[in-house]
Parts: sequence; structure tokens; C-alpha cells
Amino acid sequence: MNRLTVYDPFADVFPELFRNFVVQGRSEKNGNVDIRIDVKETEQAYQVHADIPGVKRDDIHVDVDGNLVSITAEVKRDNEVKEGEKVLRTERYRGSMTRSFTLANEIDESQAGARYEDGVLELTLPKKATASARRLKIA
Repeated sequence: MNRLTVYDPFADVFPELFRNFVVQGRSEKNGNVDIRIDVKETEQAYQVHADIPGVKRDDIHVDVDGNLVSITAEVKRDNEVKEGEKVLRTERYRGSMTRSFTLANEIDESQAGARYEDGVLELTLPKKATASARRLKIA
């Protein structure tokens, strides 16, 4: 059986440097947090629960365009370590995270609702009433 190997020109030169960079770049330690979602469907609506911990309600924006839903959150994190009156270390992270997804049905934007509590964004996205098909009479 043939074995397929991927050639990485930097693996021999900087094996640990790039490996750690890729792994740490997506970790929650560095402030890069993905928006994790659960989507449930009923006959009338979609229920979406999105985990967005540590973000203020005013920093979350939800856009609905037809059947496309986009959630954007501005992330601001400060970490300051003090010892007595001296500041030993201050770390700040500013950035944004976005999650977009498409649903099977169009959403009735006028009836949609959102609630944010304890780091969880809950969206109620009612389905738009579908126009019934009709047969045309040929004259």
C-alpha cells in the first residue's frame, strides 16, 4: 500500500516554532474564541443558542438576511497582575468574532427575537410563510 506524506519545507528548520504557533493561534488562552452554536428546528421557527462568554450585550450584533444569519461580537479582555503598587504585567486583547450560517427556510425578520443571558445568546427565528404554489391557466 502506498503512503502519502505531505512535504513541509519548514518542518526541519523550525519544527517546534511553527507547530506551536498554529496550535496557540486558535487557543482560548490567546483570546481567540469561536462562537459555538446549537440550532433546533420546529415547524414554525428555528431556535439558536450561541455561546459567547465574556462579551457585553451591547457588543453583540445579529443580522438576518433571508435565510442567512450572522452573529458578530466585539471581544475586549483585560488582564492586569499587580503586586502591591507596582504593575508587573498588563495584557489586553481586542478583536471580533463572527459566525454566519444558512438555514433551510427564510426568516421573518419582523418577528425574530434575541436574548442574551449568562454568556448564551438565544435567538428565536420564525420561518417566513411560504407562498403556496398555484397552477396557471393557459389562455
